[in-house]
Amino acid sequence: AELLRQRVAALREQVERARRRMPQVLAAVRERLRARIQEVAGQLDPERLEQEIALQAQRLDVDEEMDRLATHLDEVERVLEADEPVGRRLDFLMQELNREANTLGSKSADSETSAISVEMKVLIEQMREQVQNIE
Repeated sequence: AELLRQRVAALREQVERARRRMPQVLAAVRERLRARIQEVAGQLDPERLEQEIALQAQRLDVDEEMDRLATHLDEVERVLEADEPVGRRLDFLMQELNREANTLGSKSADSETSAISVEMKVLIEQMREQVQNIE
C-alpha cells in the first residue's frame, strides 16, 4: 500500500505539471491560430472562423481530464484506507486513471504535455501491477 501511495503522490505531481503547463500551451496555440488566420484573413467566412476557434479550444481543453484524475487519485487514497477487500475497486480506478491519461495525451498540443502523459501512464501501469497483488 505504501508503494501505491508513493505512486499516487508522483501522479499528482504530474497532474500539477500539466496544469501549470496549460496556459503556455494555450498561448502558443492561440498564436499559431492567429498567424494562420492572418494568412487567410480575406478567404474565411467569419462564422466558419468562430467554429474553427471553438473546435480548437475544445480539443485542447484538458481541465476536465485533470479534475477527474485528481478525483480518482483521491478515491485511490480513500480506498487504500478501507478495512475491506479493495483489489477490484483499485483495478477499476487504474482503468479510469489510464483513460484520463490517454485522453490528456491525445489532446496534448506540445511535446512536454505528451511527455507528462507518458509519465502518468508509466506510473499508472506500475500501480496496476501493485494492485494485482492486493485482495
